Amino acid sequence: MKFTYTGVQTKEISFPLGGIGSGCIGLAGNGRLIDWEIFNKPNKLSHNGFSFFAVKAERDGEVKLAKVLQGDLQAPYTGEGKGKFEGYGYGPKRENLTGLPHFRDVSFNGPFPIAELVFDDAEDPIAVKLTAFNPFIPLNADDSSLPAAILTYEVTNRSDEPLDVSLVGNLTNPARKEAVNTYFEREECRGFHLHSTAYGEDDPAFGDLTLATDCPDISYQSYWYRGGWFDNLTVFWKEFASPGRFKERMYETASALGEDSRQWRDVCLLAAHRTVAQGETASFAFVISWNYPNYANDWNPGPGREKGPFPTWQNYYAKLFGNSVESAAYAFGNLARLERDTRKFREMLAGSTLPAEVIDAVSANLSILKSPTVLRLPDGSLYGFEGVHTNEGSCEGSCTHVWGYEQVTPFLFPDLARSMRDNHYRHAQFENGKVAFRLMLPPERTLAENKFHAAADGQMADIVKTCREWKISGDEAWLRSVWPMVKKSLEYASDPTNEDGWDRDKDGVMEGVQHHTLDVEAFGPNPFLSGMYHAALRAAATMAKALGDGEAAAEYEALLARGRKWIDENLFNGEYFVQKIDLQDARFPVDPELGEIKYQFGETGCHIDQVLGQWHARVVGLGDVFDPEKTRSALRSVYKYNFMPVLREYANFCRIYGLNDERGLLIATYPRGGSPKVPVPYAQECMNGFEYQAACHMIYEGLVEEGLDVVRAIRHRYDGERRNPWNEFECGSNYVRSMASYALLLALSGFVYDAPNGVIGFHPVVNRDSFRSFWSLGRGWGQFDHADGVLGFSVAYGEIMVSEFRSDLPAACGPARVEVNGQPVEWEQANGGIAFAEPLQLRAGDRLTIAAR
Repeated sequence: MKFTYTGVQTKEISFPLGGIGSGCIGLAGNGRLIDWEIFNKPNKLSHNGFSFFAVKAERDGEVKLAKVLQGDLQAPYTGEGKGKFEGYGYGPKRENLTGLPHFRDVSFNGPFPIAELVFDDAEDPIAVKLTAFNPFIPLNADDSSLPAAILTYEVTNRSDEPLDVSLVGNLTNPARKEAVNTYFEREECRGFHLHSTAYGEDDPAFGDLTLATDCPDISYQSYWYRGGWFDNLTVFWKEFASPGRFKERMYETASALGEDSRQWRDVCLLAAHRTVAQGETASFAFVISWNYPNYANDWNPGPGREKGPFPTWQNYYAKLFGNSVESAAYAFGNLARLERDTRKFREMLAGSTLPAEVIDAVSANLSILKSPTVLRLPDGSLYGFEGVHTNEGSCEGSCTHVWGYEQVTPFLFPDLARSMRDNHYRHAQFENGKVAFRLMLPPERTLAENKFHAAADGQMADIVKTCREWKISGDEAWLRSVWPMVKKSLEYASDPTNEDGWDRDKDGVMEGVQHHTLDVEAFGPNPFLSGMYHAALRAAATMAKALGDGEAAAEYEALLARGRKWIDENLFNGEYFVQKIDLQDARFPVDPELGEIKYQFGETGCHIDQVLGQWHARVVGLGDVFDPEKTRSALRSVYKYNFMPVLREYANFCRIYGLNDERGLLIATYPRGGSPKVPVPYAQECMNGFEYQAACHMIYEGLVEEGLDVVRAIRHRYDGERRNPWNEFECGSNYVRSMASYALLLALSGFVYDAPNGVIGFHPVVNRDSFRSFWSLGRGWGQFDHADGVLGFSVAYGEIMVSEFRSDLPAACGPARVEVNGQPVEWEQANGGIAFAEPLQLRAGDRLTIAAR
């Protein structure tokens, strides 16, 4: 895998710059600013008028270079959309700035969360490097939610004389009426506050933008020239390409140019100036920040509110910052720390010895948290769609079955993960234990308006995830606060009021009507949903024991044992697990023409998620919920039968997420024949999140090369030319399920964790002789490394308590020396590792060293 993109492989890139739940601006592969998704809505394929950066170099009154800081727009050049005088047949939109001088040679390097672009035409007197990021600091959710894009341009003078360099930012005021551009100066920065006088503070259109720099030497224009036709861009370029600084242009009246004249909206200009000596490099930092506080639910506002007024609430980030000037000032006031901690995380993740395709998959999909897929509610809790359509969210509700696959928030932002559990148990659980799998907004609406099935997989996944959140945080008080709801949720499976009769006979097998993530119901016993039930039973038993509820723990373990035995004996066909269908069951809707129940996995189907419950158990450290040998056989079959080395040879009637000579893992195949006439929906699709789950589980079960092959196939599809490397899609863009990829890091490093008992450990399955990997848990993160018989466990941020360190590497099996920061500590062999006489409280900068004999 490669992390640097050039030429045609920059075509599809849109790298999100924005905070968790604050929206984002896309940085295109050629350096343009696109996809302005900061207005509380997805906004793919959008521009914000003429918003861009440009560079000018001059000497003694002669302009040596004047270029827009972007590269070539990749073909096609016919135009897009149906707009009059600007759509298909009119060429690229003027907002693309393809008609202005720009750079030919541009490279894009982007292991998330930092993008680095180099603009470097050999004949030019200067070269420019852009570093663009938004803070991404594990365990620091608020700084990682900053509504801002931070852009630093480094200009290198390679001519034979000093050059006066101007780095110029231009930003369009997006307000549709009464737009006002106001210059400001603060201690931390100076620039423009773009706002409107037309909207009240509670209006969904209320909000503002800021363009700021900390450069002390500036010139500016509050407004570009207002004129007809192409006058504004024409006048800008003539002034920009002339020697000297910009002169202020001010209009006393707010913009009154009309809502439909996008290219005529007012633009502000902020130029930073420095003299750069021969061979030297100068830095120019800018921030674009925003504050659009009022989020409105116009996609599902509720009965009688379809035409408004829509329910609204305030974004969490708006409670941290009163306006966009404040967030810009915060960014500049804390820039060194924000960049240092973000870089530290990126370096530890990208510097891992994990396979390149894994680093690529893990880092790229972190970007989903910075997309409009997620938002933070007024109390700071996390909420999400499944993904996003072009201009609206895709499938609301922090959907329990889709979000069930993601593994980023619990390890990197555990407080946000716990907030999702809290919201579902608080606002979506009915008295009998049923949990609505989609949370409406505002959340209080959910119980009154939800009339749909519970999702068997999502409800069970939330139970497993509750155990995960507790094992990551060690927060027993939190676990006790949710435990009554967890018990009720689990026991709903066999509750007489469960209208779907999941496990009505309480034999540990789900055989009723089971709604699930493929958007239909499964009828009858199947390994997928019973396996999720078993994982939930094991998780609940684990939590019950910790809370002293021994009776419940024993009941859950006994139920799991009965169900597991039945599954092993009745649903395994010698290669893989299958569904058992009873056409005589009066509850199940047999299609009279087809003679089958539509949309089932089938009695010969090899389903990608057949042992999903065991994957969850592996991630959380819950042991075996399926027979281990049968699990491995099932996964071998998934790879053997569902992995398509050439997708053009396979008929796909569904959505096309892989095609031609691309490779991918299908949802369901029928290698023994007997395919239903109408199988489970999406059977022929390649969907990234499912693929990551299966690949990761293969690695957990020892099928390492098979798992890595699947990962390589996915990331090959997202190569920058065909698809955006930072936008894996399923039902829409920025799709949550792809955050299952983070578990690849856990599987390959053999990460073991149990914060309540102070246990942490690593059992790497690749590069064991020289291994290095990032880790994050509860209140700290850092790096684990092994080389030359020495294990190192370092804390880079926060803190962690360690009572036991477990590893099967030789140094941990028979150490001669155990030290913290060079000082010996007392220890003894225990539980496949070492236990410390007193728990170690390790803080940022501390390093535990274990050396072999």
